[in-house]
Amino acid sequence: MADENAAVAEDCPKCEKCKPGLPAWMATFSDLVTLLLTFFVLLLSFAKTESAKYEAALGSIRNAFGGNVLKKGEVVQLGRSADNQPTMVESQSPVKPFPVEFLTTEGLLNKHEINRESTETLNLMKQDLENTGLADNVTVFEEKEGIKVEIKDKIYFKSGGTSIKEISIEVIEKLVKILNERSWVVFIKGHSAVNEKSSLPGVDTHMLSSMRAMAVMKALKSKGVSDKRMTVVSYGDSRAVSVRGQSKKQNDESSRRVEIMIRKRDLESPGHKVDAY
Repeated sequence: MADENAAVAEDCPKCEKCKPGLPAWMATFSDLVTLLLTFFVLLLSFAKTESAKYEAALGSIRNAFGGNVLKKGEVVQLGRSADNQPTMVESQSPVKPFPVEFLTTEGLLNKHEINRESTETLNLMKQDLENTGLADNVTVFEEKEGIKVEIKDKIYFKSGGTSIKEISIEVIEKLVKILNERSWVVFIKGHSAVNEKSSLPGVDTHMLSSMRAMAVMKALKSKGVSDKRMTVVSYGDSRAVSVRGQSKKQNDESSRRVEIMIRKRDLESPGHKVDAY
């Protein structure tokens, strides 16, 4: 029996001698975890973080735990002193928390930015400008209040009156097309030269610039644009053109103008009602 056990022991392969240190698979696993961490850090860095939404979410959390985020002046903040006792500190800007129904899978809906156009609206505006051939004749701005599109081609007027001196008929036709096809609103801004004298008695620069803007509005209305979607703004000579290197005559000619801007929302569009205090 002893001989048989010895024979079996000789036939069994000997185990490799264990190497000191961690096994090799542990290094591969560590590399994988590190790469995943880096990937999620990159995702977070690429994400668009808006301070208003962050503060609103923070306010919601504080409100859930009894925080006094809606008060002004000195407020009590728990656990801020060295001995972890309530202390009186000057409050920050009040942050109103979101109700639960505004917390969705798509993120936080900021009620205070309800007048702000979305990316979808911006893309729609760009598509409309491309379809009507106005893309090369406009400048698009994205603001907190919404998308603003300014027509590069301005309408210039003769000195002292409302007679048009220079106008791009092609641009106006494209503008009429986009306004008739879409529900965009148009702002017509009238200007005059510095201390420009009107050919009409008793008409100052503000009245003159208003009359110029009104003339353009009536022209657009005659082409089918609803006057309910047009707003006339008069600046007088407060925003006259002053370009260094140009003569006064050239600046005056550039100042006698009407500028056109289109937007998604009108000035009378109701926004989100907030407290007055």
